[in-house]
Amino acid sequence: MKIVAADVVVTSPTRNFVTLKVTTDEGVTGLGDATLNGRELSVAAYLKEHVVPLLLGRDPANIEDTWQFLYRSGYWRRGPVTMAAIAAVDMALWDIKGKVAGMPVYQLLGGASRRGLSTYGHASGRDLPELFDSIRHEKEHGFSAIRVQTSVPGIKALYGVAAQAQASGERYDYEPAQRTALPVEEDWDTRAYLRHLPGVFEAVRNEFGPDLALLHDGHHRMTPLQAARLGKDLEPYDLFWLEDCTPAENQEALRLVRQHTTTPLAIGEVFNSIYDIKDLISEQLIDYVRCASTHFGGISPLKKVMDFAAVYQVKSGFHGPTDVSPVGLAAQMHVGMAIHNFGLQEYMEHSERTNAVFEQSLTFVDGLLHPGDNPGLGVELNEEEAAKYEYQPAYLPYNRLADGTVHDW
Repeated sequence: MKIVAADVVVTSPTRNFVTLKVTTDEGVTGLGDATLNGRELSVAAYLKEHVVPLLLGRDPANIEDTWQFLYRSGYWRRGPVTMAAIAAVDMALWDIKGKVAGMPVYQLLGGASRRGLSTYGHASGRDLPELFDSIRHEKEHGFSAIRVQTSVPGIKALYGVAAQAQASGERYDYEPAQRTALPVEEDWDTRAYLRHLPGVFEAVRNEFGPDLALLHDGHHRMTPLQAARLGKDLEPYDLFWLEDCTPAENQEALRLVRQHTTTPLAIGEVFNSIYDIKDLISEQLIDYVRCASTHFGGISPLKKVMDFAAVYQVKSGFHGPTDVSPVGLAAQMHVGMAIHNFGLQEYMEHSERTNAVFEQSLTFVDGLLHPGDNPGLGVELNEEEAAKYEYQPAYLPYNRLADGTVHDW
């Protein structure tokens, strides 16, 4: 069997997605996700101009060899654009292998280690009543673990807080990337955030009791010392994890955080390779790996990093926002089904239009997510539907402090 075509499809049903479709001489096709929010066309160009020509004529069965070839032959390694492109190829080849074998990909990775994937939902509110309504809505939808994000007095706009009231029955499909010519500026005040947040979690615990698993995303905005303080202040409220408490490019920063708090830490959604996270795992500075298959090079390296993490009792907490396409979500679901050290899967439901473009076999029942048992990844691309939605420029916001200094968003 040989690869005879590799097509890059860019579509924007409710947000931009980049999909690679690999076709073999026997008519078997495989899909891969190459979406990089706010920089989608850079990955599409990388695929079209530098990757697709290298795939034609190759044997799709040789997944590891193809991955190593794409990673090492470019010389300039890593980075989100390169790794998203490689991830798309890797996913597509696993998809093909599963279809040829007549099995879902998780069976090829060692079989099911669980009935389904425990997931967490997303609650947010501009005040406590709205936040409580949002949490109740997520619980009613089947989530037993919920990420809590809240507005902060004195900050006009804040990551993770949906614009609509969650009590209205709308599912949380927060899309921070706005379709504007330039990124939108937002404001930030760390001191106000640190003062306000512990009281919010105290109120949530008082309202919902000790059994509900609560999470929070700091979104890289704190210094190590600030992150350590927040982790310590949140200890009485028993968080399942505190996510991205400080920019983790400086892996040593997590040593300081770890010294001062027992709040579990989850890191990795912006990481692109094992080299970004290996020390955090081996020194046990984190508890959950947040890496996403789409931005980490695909299924192959994600499975490897979790096998490495298992040695240190570090679990998975894979990134699963709606800017990872249904193909990318399916890829990491299959990894999550197979590994022993699964922790929790982020799950944000895609829009109806997105689900019409990407036809899926996944199920979400009683709080458990399952990729389905269709051969391959369990996702098919409706190209006629995809063609209805042209790419639209969109950028994530950025933060400035009160004095005008650009800050982490």
